[in-house]
Amino acid sequence: MGLIAIIGGTGVCDATMLEHVKEGQQQNYYGTIRYMQGTYKGKDIVFLPRHGKTHSIPPHLINYRANILGLKKLGVTAILSTTAVGSLNLDDRPDDFVLPDQFLDFTKSRHTSFFDGGQNGVVHVDMTDPYCPALRETVMQAGVALGYSVHNGGTYVCTEGPRFETPAEIRMFAQFGGDLVGMTNVPEVCLAREAEICYATVSMVTNFAAGISPQPLTHEEVVESMAKNSLRLRTLLMRAIELYAEGEDCSCRHTLQAYGGFSV
Repeated sequence: MGLIAIIGGTGVCDATMLEHVKEGQQQNYYGTIRYMQGTYKGKDIVFLPRHGKTHSIPPHLINYRANILGLKKLGVTAILSTTAVGSLNLDDRPDDFVLPDQFLDFTKSRHTSFFDGGQNGVVHVDMTDPYCPALRETVMQAGVALGYSVHNGGTYVCTEGPRFETPAEIRMFAQFGGDLVGMTNVPEVCLAREAEICYATVSMVTNFAAGISPQPLTHEEVVESMAKNSLRLRTLLMRAIELYAEGEDCSCRHTLQAYGGFSV
């Protein structure tokens, strides 16, 4: 039975939520990941702080390939990631949770694939459903049980960062159909898809995006919102993990079947 991983910030990766906690590291071809592992109601959980233990890694410098390959090597079969986002959609309000089902990639300098030719070859992975529908439905069930405002579906616009977006960019993203804007979900979702791992993102709306928000955006605003809602977010994640039928097969775990599967 595979492990379940949570990728998020330090406020989400709280070791007090788990029993039998241990810290570990896993070295792979792309680098070394440092994580916490423990159990929650009999299920094995891995916490991976996306920005490092002290939040010292900006979004455009995260080693996404090392993170996903490292989790795959640990035996992770499902990932729940968390993201702080600005909203372009007036229906997705601050403090709401949104489960994206599509994305738009506006990153510029990131390694977006494990398959760069050479020894790894060339692979074209299907991205019709980049976010696992079964995992998203489980989070929705958890949200309903908890009485939280959770929206199932939306388009996540991923920008390079670390700067915030201009109002002109936000207007463009909205015209393209974007609902949320953040800096970390791509290429994480793409790499998880290539690695044949079920993946879903729980996006917490911290503010309306630039030009929609009545005041200039600040990092402190995002941090304050995350701190205020971190307990709700952790509660949602852990309830979803309780409900998740981790033993069931999923099409996400066969995305590279035509290529003989993903080899670690």
